[in-house]
Amino acid sequence: MYKLLQSQAFMKNPAPMLAQFRDEGPFVKSKLPILGQVWFTTTQAAAVQVLKDHERFSVKKADGNVPGLSWWTPKLLTRLTSNMLSSDEPEHKRLRTIVDHAFQRRAVVDMEPLIHQLSTAQRYQLFADGATPDLVTGFARPFPLSVICELLGLPESDRGKFSEWASGITTVSGVLSFLLAIRKLRPLTGYIQDRIVYEREHGGVGLVHELVSDPDSDLTDDELMAMVFLLLLAGHETTTHLIAGGAFALFQNPEQLSLLQNNPDKVDIAVEELLRFVSPVQMTKPRFVREDCEIEGVRLQRGDLVMPLLVAANFDPAVFDQPERLDLSRKPNRHMEFGTGIHFCLGHQLARMEMKAALNVLFLGQDPISLAVGLEEIEWHNRPGLRSIKRLPVRQ
Repeated sequence: MYKLLQSQAFMKNPAPMLAQFRDEGPFVKSKLPILGQVWFTTTQAAAVQVLKDHERFSVKKADGNVPGLSWWTPKLLTRLTSNMLSSDEPEHKRLRTIVDHAFQRRAVVDMEPLIHQLSTAQRYQLFADGATPDLVTGFARPFPLSVICELLGLPESDRGKFSEWASGITTVSGVLSFLLAIRKLRPLTGYIQDRIVYEREHGGVGLVHELVSDPDSDLTDDELMAMVFLLLLAGHETTTHLIAGGAFALFQNPEQLSLLQNNPDKVDIAVEELLRFVSPVQMTKPRFVREDCEIEGVRLQRGDLVMPLLVAANFDPAVFDQPERLDLSRKPNRHMEFGTGIHFCLGHQLARMEMKAALNVLFLGQDPISLAVGLEEIEWHNRPGLRSIKRLPVRQ
């Protein structure tokens, strides 16, 4: 199953394989590198039960370690697990509360005009040299990166470095690429540590400043570094692949694109369907089974690992009518792309606003973009867990 999850066939069209997995039951066992045997959920009901049941499923093992970490794991990676996604209650609540307060002070919902401004500027820059640009590197990555840097209060001049570091970290698909990613991690985490010191000494405007200056915060240095790392990386990388994947889905379904262009006031509904259909974040972190239990008729034993497949939840025919079909008028749309439970995505509002802005400037304004090559020429990275396009050449 693991090999199938990283195949080009699955990345291009996950629906047929997801149906096969689902036929085997609500949980399917497979072997993953480093983690070993893992149960994958294949239905939304199974995923919801695992993600919401914090008594029987935890992010950390009984010894307090995150699954996958071993004695040989570089210390840098171990330090980066001091974040919300790698924590259970009550530790998770403590960390989440601190960053929630910082988000509230930064008023994310008030950023929409700035997000529109940044998307418009990047749209203009996309074709500035007159060539056939790659939407991934020319828009889908720099636009959300500029947004998260504005939110965090990081200098515009540093964004090029972030993009290079992030692209090296998020394309891990094997041992060799994992080792190469470590080389990208060091300068990125070093930069974050230096920036935290700078904010403490000189002050600033942004989420990093809010975190370091919060008098009620009890974050350790490792927790602060891991928090900023998570916000910076997760705050733009997943949206990058949502924008690129969403554009590709519209190229694949021109009738749906025409529907959106004829009804631009329905863009918010379209965003929700693209979140479901693209499912850039395909799975969550693994959960450790704390006690023997039965879920959806499947016996799980204490010590097992369970990995909820968000993409399977988003294509579950028990929840969605014809889930394999892109339907930009789908409503209601109970997708799980932001997860559920205590680990529900902190940046969901930001991602939605960015995707809406991207659709507006790329497809709903003057000179909408189109695909510059055949659909069959588009290739995907083979990293399981993140559905990401390598290049997407476009024209206007």
